[in-house]
Amino acid sequence: MTRGNSYSSHNRHIAVVIGTRPEIIKLAPLARILGPSARLVHTGQHVDEELSGVFLSGAGLPPPLAVSHVCGETRHAQVGRMVEALGDCFAREAPAAVLVQGDTNTASAAAQAGSYVGAPVVHVEAGLRSFDRAMPEELNRCVIGTLADLHCAPTKAAVANLRREGVPADRITLTGNTIVEATLAAVPGPAEAARIAAGCGAEPGRYVLATIHRQENTDDPRRLRVILDELAKLGLPVLFPLHPRTGDAVRRFGLATALDRLRALPPAGHREFLGLARCAALLVSDSGGVQEECTVLKRPLVVVRNSTERPESVAAGFAHLVQPGPAIGETGRQLLADEGLAARLARTGCPFGDGRASQRIAARLRRYLGEPR
Repeated sequence: MTRGNSYSSHNRHIAVVIGTRPEIIKLAPLARILGPSARLVHTGQHVDEELSGVFLSGAGLPPPLAVSHVCGETRHAQVGRMVEALGDCFAREAPAAVLVQGDTNTASAAAQAGSYVGAPVVHVEAGLRSFDRAMPEELNRCVIGTLADLHCAPTKAAVANLRREGVPADRITLTGNTIVEATLAAVPGPAEAARIAAGCGAEPGRYVLATIHRQENTDDPRRLRVILDELAKLGLPVLFPLHPRTGDAVRRFGLATALDRLRALPPAGHREFLGLARCAALLVSDSGGVQEECTVLKRPLVVVRNSTERPESVAAGFAHLVQPGPAIGETGRQLLADEGLAARLARTGCPFGDGRASQRIAARLRRYLGEPR
């Protein structure tokens, strides 16, 4: 259903809904452009200081309105409680639009709550599809895609996915991905990045940076052990910022010995992580955001997942999708041995846009709401 301009936006705020680290990072540039008209609403999906607080302060964003606390709950409980809390919030003070980002439980709940109170739903990073229904995020993407009134798609492939699903062309805008400007704004220069690496006991260009946090990898003890074992075989020190979920899984499954062969670090802030990534010889991750950031930083990435909703990174030669197992070590060592790889990636353009996605989204949203530029 398209509500269009029948839902009056006069003197109303835009609810910018966040709940996780990626949403904070990717929506910060857009929130700054929207200025006073943007009201941050936090669902409490991530409330850890290392996954939320440091990213809010680092992005220079004002304290958000907190509407719930669902960290650590089951997925269905999270979504149900967030829909109720957000619906109550939107009903008390109706927003001109509800803006959601990506494919988290927060984004799905906010899209549902906004639709239930009659507010237009704007989806940033719309149209990504893995076509893998076993991926929890794929279900969220499909739900949001059905409910959204305005789809801000990061790539032509995302636009094509939406068109195949029957979304009218006038409700889709090709914007690029806000991760590009977020990365360019936060990445430290070469000297600072080298100092960050040295502070972790690593020599620039002589280490691997790895992150693992996805449910498909952390909830299976055999799979997680294989990943840790293969990382240890790459032939270089492996810096391993430890996501809370991964740390819990390591303790629960008795994998401390496997983890000890890596250099486990506390979760890194965005700028610190980008500094480490900039100086790394190789990235290994199951993160969606890292699949985008590597194309800005021009670094090779081994993606440890069953499937990906970001085939653009693979097609451009930055990312290499592998299943947990010997392919992690084999692919990683091949990339490390490729002497011409760094130069090729440096010449390869970023497939996620030119760093002006937030400007395009803000302009399209204002036109949609009938406001002046």
